[in-house]
Amino acid sequence: MNLQKSFCVVFALIAIGASSTSSANADLAKTKNCMACHAIDKKLVGPSYKDVAAKYKDDKGAVDKLASKIRAGGVGVWGQVPMPANTQVSEAEAKTLASWVLSQK
Repeated sequence: MNLQKSFCVVFALIAIGASSTSSANADLAKTKNCMACHAIDKKLVGPSYKDVAAKYKDDKGAVDKLASKIRAGGVGVWGQVPMPANTQVSEAEAKTLASWVLSQK
């Protein structure tokens, strides 16, 4: 019985840690003003994060591609509304944001 309780505690801690990380990444997206144009599950000015995750789900280089788009901006992938460059986002933050976006399902 103690082993079973131990597993439950470990899984609960893992879930709490994953939730905290996801929350921190959502906060980063808000802080960097990503949420002004994007939402998790609906199109605003730009595509929803779920749509982005679905589009790139089989792309092994998606984190690097999206991190580059976050920093440099772009146009034409999701229509003609340009995504502005986000030079205030560091490379590490861009990769964190890209990974978080790709985790939305």
